Amino acid sequence: MPLHPALQLKAALGSGRIVRAPGAYDTLSARLVERAGFEAVYMTGFGATASRLGQPDIGLLTQTEMCTHARDMVRALRLPVIADADTGYGGPSNIERTVREYVQAGVAAIHLEDQVAPKRCGQMAGIRLVDAAENERRLRCALAARGDDPLLVIGRTDALPAAGIAEALARARRYQDAGVDLVFVDGIQKIAEVEAVARGLPGPKVVSIVDGNETTALSAADLQAMGFAVVLYAVTALFAAARAVEQALASLHDTGTPRDVPTLAYADFTRIVDLETHQRLDHQFGA
Repeated sequence: MPLHPALQLKAALGSGRIVRAPGAYDTLSARLVERAGFEAVYMTGFGATASRLGQPDIGLLTQTEMCTHARDMVRALRLPVIADADTGYGGPSNIERTVREYVQAGVAAIHLEDQVAPKRCGQMAGIRLVDAAENERRLRCALAARGDDPLLVIGRTDALPAAGIAEALARARRYQDAGVDLVFVDGIQKIAEVEAVARGLPGPKVVSIVDGNETTALSAADLQAMGFAVVLYAVTALFAAARAVEQALASLHDTGTPRDVPTLAYADFTRIVDLETHQRLDHQFGA
């Protein structure tokens, strides 16, 4: 029987090698992450909101929509999925339900953040924080809701852009003391901030490398040497896909033909979506 995704992720974390988790904005992109050979997939709320609504990450998706998005990814993959669970979508009862829904979806890990709802992307201005003590109670609620299930809980703080590095580190340590499995300081834009988190925060930690800022100069090996356990590349696939589609459509519009657009062959695409498995089922059991 296959190992539970959370146990797969725990084994990867126990190997001592950094877990690389590119962001997937939908199930097709998650399949591509898996085919590329990464250790995990990150279900990014930024990408989920963009792909489902075509709108920014400002807390527009509901718990049900996010859990459905996660469940669809898990069904299509063998890799563990690390999922964005936003703020938990309400008070203690909402957090308890959120954890149970994600457990049932089969994800390996979730992260919960300390923003006031409605939240916003950690790279945006105007973030408002929940009181640290209140968020500690929210994380303890999530851990209690997990019970004996192997789901990993990541305590995320968005205090860096809102209140500075000292407050971000203090909150992350507080969340560690509450018992979360890993901590995640989001909103990093500079290499110096990555270094400050690495120096100031012992224990298992997550870092997010966002396209367009200077932290992209750091390799996974650099981040592993700094002591990070997981690196998220939340928007790389999303931004690359948007650029490719934009350019393809511009070419099609201008030339009136897809002849010069670099695309996959039909047969290559059917391998990505695993047509062969369905053909085999139809051959074995169909009319």
